[in-house]
Amino acid sequence: MDIKLLIADDEDVIRNGISKYVKLHTDCFNKILLAENGQEAIEQILKYQPDIVLLDVQMPIKTGLEVMKEIKLAGLSPIIIILSGYDEFKYAQQALRLGARDYVLKPVRSSDILKMVTEYADELSYQTKNIQDSKETGLNPLVNQAKEYIEENYYNNLTLQQVADKVSISAGYLSTLFNQELKCGFADYLNEVRVNHACTYLKQNYFKTYEIAYKIGFNDEKYFSKVFKKIKGMSPSEYKKGAFKG
Repeated sequence: MDIKLLIADDEDVIRNGISKYVKLHTDCFNKILLAENGQEAIEQILKYQPDIVLLDVQMPIKTGLEVMKEIKLAGLSPIIIILSGYDEFKYAQQALRLGARDYVLKPVRSSDILKMVTEYADELSYQTKNIQDSKETGLNPLVNQAKEYIEENYYNNLTLQQVADKVSISAGYLSTLFNQELKCGFADYLNEVRVNHACTYLKQNYFKTYEIAYKIGFNDEKYFSKVFKKIKGMSPSEYKKGAFKG
């Protein structure tokens, strides 16, 4: 899979430094784009449609939040990581509401950025592989579409009705298809997808458990831990310990 990365920051040292570091330490991006202001970032996103965007909050012409609003109106939804030197929760709230997947305060080490973007690149590759695998198994095209939509939006507050609307069928029929072809209900499948992504975050050891729960679509840490244990046979903390022992 070809994956494109955009780095938008008005500080030359940060923008070029991250770009050089990423190019030096990984080859998972076939194209790395650069933008020094918000307007240029919008133009790059509309033209090249990068998969992952590192986006500074405060930039000339248009802010990072304004960039997010415009590309959302354009129907584009890359993975966005907000970079900010402003430790103000209101920025984080606005960015997350607009769909940001991460919010990172400067100064941040290039190695931490590298780890983050490569994990997201792996996630994109994982999603693509799952979609291709499901097509090869001969599943109903509607189920494939539903699975693809879930893979791309698992961290949102997804409902059976929303996914059914997306693939233009009734919720009842989609529920039947899931039980017939995937041998599980919609909620069970969604939870399994979320837990698999939680495992990736736990292996990173970058976020606290409650942060991971929120990032993958759960509003309650206790419920997340209960679901995780049901699927994996152990708690998130036990899984993390085992990951680092292994």
